[in-house]
Amino acid sequence: MSEPERKKNSMIVIVIFVVIGLLLAGAISYFIANKIVADRSSTSKAVKEPGVLMKLGDPKDGLIVNIGGLNSGRYLKIGIVLDIIPNSKESKENKNISSDEVIILDTVIHILRSQKIEDFDPAKQDKLKSLLMDELNKVLGADRINQVFITNFVLQ
Repeated sequence: MSEPERKKNSMIVIVIFVVIGLLLAGAISYFIANKIVADRSSTSKAVKEPGVLMKLGDPKDGLIVNIGGLNSGRYLKIGIVLDIIPNSKESKENKNISSDEVIILDTVIHILRSQKIEDFDPAKQDKLKSLLMDELNKVLGADRINQVFITNFVLQ
């Protein structure tokens, strides 16, 4: 074989390897996009039911609670919104307050009043949210609270 033929053959081999590599990379990308991403999205959708948002307390002010004991003189004004799965037993057309709302308000106020002033530190807000969610789910008897949002927080 002459020198130009060898260069031509080696160039063809390199081009073939590059094409095979590109096809392999495309197949891997297709697999990742269709299998792994689709599995993640279907799993997360199947776990959580859609909930409704419920604001606790006064629509404008939220909840105002004395904290730190009766003689402390400290007050907390907090806006809490719950992402809750509605109770199918209760009618949505009923304009009166539901039994779930009464139980939720009682539990939230009890939890807030039982906390120490140090527990309301902004760095501990996620801990407060998870405590509220855990206790509410325990009281309601099922995992009906998807998420707790704190929309307003004033400590005086």
